[in-house]
Parts: sequence; C-alpha cells; structure tokens
Amino acid sequence: MAESSESRSGRTEKIPRRPLPEFEETDATMIQGVLDEGFFPVALNDVNQYGPHAMIMLLFAVATVTALILLVPTLL
Repeated sequence: MAESSESRSGRTEKIPRRPLPEFEETDATMIQGVLDEGFFPVALNDVNQYGPHAMIMLLFAVATVTALILLVPTLL
C-alpha cells in the first residue's frame, strides 16, 4: 500500500499534495501580464498570477474555432 502524507489538519491524505508551482507576480494589467510572458506559457504553465484568466481566454478561442468548423458545412 502507498504511504500517505500528513495534511495541515493532521489527517492523512491518500494522494499527497504536489508542491506549488513557481510564478512571478506582476503589477501589470491582466492583458499586459498575459502578453508580457506569452499567451501559451501563461495559460498552460501558470508563469504568473493570470494563468486562470489566460486559460479561460484559450477556452473561448478553442470554442470559437470549434463552432466555426461545425458551422461551415451548414453554410455550404
């Protein structure tokens, strides 16, 4: 059986927590913070605090492309 780790409350956890990723905090606006580090590194690797925001932007972009691909056959 796998070893369990101690949680903060003293109970054991079946799946140990992974260490928090390192990221840089920036004082820039959300758009500027995403553009400074690069869209994909921020969205996929959380290199700054705007990772969740960039991931939502990526979700909208992928959903838009998917909708356009599904819409094209109906227009032809």
